[in-house]
This record gives sequence, C-alpha cells and structure tokens, in this order.
Amino acid sequence: MICEDIHEFVDALPDHRAIAGLDLGDKTIGVAVSDTLLCVATPLETIRRRKFGLDAARLIEIITARNIAGLILGLPFNMDGSEGPRCQSTRAFARNLSRLSDLPIGYWDERLSTVAAERALLEADTSRKRRSEVIDHVAAGYILQGALDRMSYLKNNA
Repeated sequence: MICEDIHEFVDALPDHRAIAGLDLGDKTIGVAVSDTLLCVATPLETIRRRKFGLDAARLIEIITARNIAGLILGLPFNMDGSEGPRCQSTRAFARNLSRLSDLPIGYWDERLSTVAAERALLEADTSRKRRSEVIDHVAAGYILQGALDRMSYLKNNA
C-alpha cells in the first residue's frame, strides 16, 4: 500500500514495530531502521543495486529479519519543490515493491539529506574512503529520522 501522505502512513502502521528508511540512488540503496518505539533511526547497510528483483529480495530479507512494519522512501524533489525524473524513478520503485509486499510505503522529502550526512561524517573526521562506504545508509538515517520526528509530532498533537 502506497501512502502519499504521512498521516495515512502513520494510520497504517501497527504498534510497537520498527520501520525502515531507504535512500534510493542509481547505484546503491541506503537502508536505515528505527527502533520499535519509532524514536531513533539507525543506519544499517548499503545495498549495491543490480536488478530490481535482486534488490527487492535483499530488502525483503531485511524486512523479514527485522520485523519491519513499513517503509519510508526518500523522495528526491528538485530544490524548487517540483518532481523530476528521480522522483518518478522512486515512485516506480515503490509501485514495483508494493506488488511484492503489503507493507505501507510512505515518502519523505529527502532534499539535502546527503549533504547533511556528508557534513556529519566530515565533522566526525571520517576518512574519504569510509565516507564513500557509508554515505548512503547514513543519508537513509537522516531521511528516516525526519519522518520519525514528524510522526512523533503528529501523534503528540492529535
């Protein structure tokens, strides 16, 4: 089930189960997971993209192993807020994945998430080689944390 609105996504989630965040790139998929209280996002891994079937199989393995209740996909809007080819690609990925899983899939504006992740890694004095290894799943953590913070705000102000 694809949820265009974060409210719809929150309503579709069962209680006390983690969710995952994805940063979809052309060559990699960054994956982050939350805790069961939906408070903290933790970067998990970067999947090297090959074919959709293989990428989806790895995601399903993660979803199953971690009892994931929903997915947040970073939606790469243009800086002016419009949707370009990368947004269309992300939406197509979500449609294809929704055919393989009944989990709710939501979107989160990912503008500047990679920039924020890069800055955090630089501040942590991470080597260039290590930054290139972890940047995608750290960016997924930023995307997921943004969605978790918004979801917490919605629950506390409902």
